[in-house]
Amino acid sequence: MSTPTPYSVSGRGPADHDVRDQIVAAATEHFSRYGYEKTTVSDLAKAVGFSKAYIYKFFESKQAIGEMICANCLQQIETEVRAAVDEAERPPEKLRRMFKAIVEASLRLLFQDRKLYEIAASAASERWQAALAYEERIQALLQEILQEGRQTGDFERKTPLDETTAAIYLVMRPYLNPLLLQHSFDSTDEAPARLSGLVLRSLSP
Repeated sequence: MSTPTPYSVSGRGPADHDVRDQIVAAATEHFSRYGYEKTTVSDLAKAVGFSKAYIYKFFESKQAIGEMICANCLQQIETEVRAAVDEAERPPEKLRRMFKAIVEASLRLLFQDRKLYEIAASAASERWQAALAYEERIQALLQEILQEGRQTGDFERKTPLDETTAAIYLVMRPYLNPLLLQHSFDSTDEAPARLSGLVLRSLSP
């Protein structure tokens, strides 16, 4: 598998400029209150106290601002998932923790605010770069766990690694993709344990 794509978004001006952070903070608040679709760049300009033209010096569009907010959210989920995985010593437990952390973090960060959910939904449906990078990095983490499990003798080694990774990712995907997760609320309590258990049985050498 290739190196995961970084969480890059389309931006202008200095990457670490304080104004960029101010715009993103104001946009997050406005999107949370009024929704992504109903908020305009003019609204954001008024909220942050800058002209619309000045905002365009840092972001080429409203979507670019939304992508940065989305990227921040997805990075937070990935950080939580990796932290949960790192707490386990052996690959089977790492896989169990990965399933559980993905569901819990996704539910909390993507659905704690229904207005911000619109951004996540747009990112998933329109295949924004931030969403694509997130999917690649989660698949890369999954592959790392599978590779380690093969080296320790916990997982079978007959099936090609990329094929195994892709298949298990498809099992995880309903709990990663916000458009699919909204239809899976009824099973989020029991799904991580049941699905990881089924996957681990299929991986037995």
